[in-house]
Amino acid sequence: MELTAANTAIVADSTADFPEAPERYPNWRIVPLYVRFGQESFRDYVELGPSDFYARLRGSGVTPTTSQPTPGDFQATYEELGEYGRVYSLHIAGTLSGTVESARTAAAEFGDRIRVVDTETASAAVAMLGLAIQRRLERGTTDDEVENLVRRHRRESQLIFTLDTLDYLARGGRIGRAAAWAGELMRVKPILTIRGGEVIPVKRVRGNQRAFQAFLTAFEAGSSDGPGLRVAIAHADAPDRAEALNELVRRTRPQAELELVTTLGPVVGTHAGPGTVGLFWFADD
Repeated sequence: MELTAANTAIVADSTADFPEAPERYPNWRIVPLYVRFGQESFRDYVELGPSDFYARLRGSGVTPTTSQPTPGDFQATYEELGEYGRVYSLHIAGTLSGTVESARTAAAEFGDRIRVVDTETASAAVAMLGLAIQRRLERGTTDDEVENLVRRHRRESQLIFTLDTLDYLARGGRIGRAAAWAGELMRVKPILTIRGGEVIPVKRVRGNQRAFQAFLTAFEAGSSDGPGLRVAIAHADAPDRAEALNELVRRTRPQAELELVTTLGPVVGTHAGPGTVGLFWFADD
């Protein structure tokens, strides 16, 4: 079966931080996770957007929590996509969220038409995988090619991010090996990555300037300039830091394509916290 944008859909969950995807691509859908303040529950991006979320997070004494979509949420989306012969459903790492398991439960009702993918990563890296699949759909592709792409993305896609504090990751239990640094970061910024679905500490630096030097070092070492280099930037209510990363990318890899600059939504922002900024890249010719 040849897969095209006319017969193949892409589903992502809202932690891909790409809420505008269905407006850009008719064959995309986004299934929201949930964020809760006390007794109030909101669908990520749908009922609570980033600007209102960060204002509420800073002004509220209530620590928000998050929860995955239900299998029924996914089932409704898959049913809506009944005209598509194939659906690739791309999700945040199963080690960080139960979202992919909800998707698998729902997909079991649809035979092999739905292909559920644990991307083993998070945020804009998930969106970038979806965009790489979309490029192939637009010129015609196969399941084998897409599955090879997914495996290569798991191996080769890279990201680096820094937080103002590890407190938010620790509260949500997503801290991984970075737990060793919790409580030791007075005026020190952690530089982190995600490998195999786990948050991994890279180094500790003092101040934003040294943090951006660490980003530069990792980006230069892990990429080569060229039009096939795809880059994304995500930030948690930190537009100035995102713009500084944009300038870093343009200066360092001028031929790269900046695919996405996005604000971390309420669910990812609950665990990352305000001030987080991340750089994502993947070589895809």
